[in-house]
Amino acid sequence: MESKPDTIHITAFHREEIYASHADLFVTVRGSSVISGNEAMKKAKEVSALVDELTRFGIHAENIHLQGVHVETSSGVLLKSSSATYRLRIRCEKLDQIAELLDIVASQKNAALERIEWKYPEETARARGLEAAIANAKSKADRVAASLGVKLLGVYTFTENMFDEEAPVMFQPKAIMAARGPAPVSEPSLGMDIQHSKTIQVNVEIEYRISGFG
Repeated sequence: MESKPDTIHITAFHREEIYASHADLFVTVRGSSVISGNEAMKKAKEVSALVDELTRFGIHAENIHLQGVHVETSSGVLLKSSSATYRLRIRCEKLDQIAELLDIVASQKNAALERIEWKYPEETARARGLEAAIANAKSKADRVAASLGVKLLGVYTFTENMFDEEAPVMFQPKAIMAARGPAPVSEPSLGMDIQHSKTIQVNVEIEYRISGFG
């Protein structure tokens, strides 16, 4: 069995805060009729009313998706009088519009915001963090080798992982929507704390092969 060469074990990391590039708002709308498929966007009046407000505001129709319809019946039989809950996903590409979008949802008495999902440029940040962490490890290894009086010969093992420290979005949408009612047009009314940044940390562990001691 081949013996392990002389090595030094180095750990290093790079941490940075990254900001969301866009967000998805998940909204439920209680409707007084049951309509399935994309027709619900036009023919379910409660859904249509919200969609019309969003498109007038400037949200493109292709950024409003119907994700599902939940039918509610008291007898277990689907009737014309049955009601339904429609689940929508609304893509917000300009984050400075979040407050206005929340006001639009709040102004619809049958609509409620369920959650916000922030979307980040994670691949770019991870690549940048990995490069920085490796540079940190190499600098640290050079210092350690110099102190020990040995030379770095190469890399024996390499391990990398990423820690994603995303703070929760702090809000209680249903309670806020019910309490606020229709929002005044002339006055911003974002009555909640939102965040759209998070901290990521890229960790590396590297074993460097070194020349023998002494």
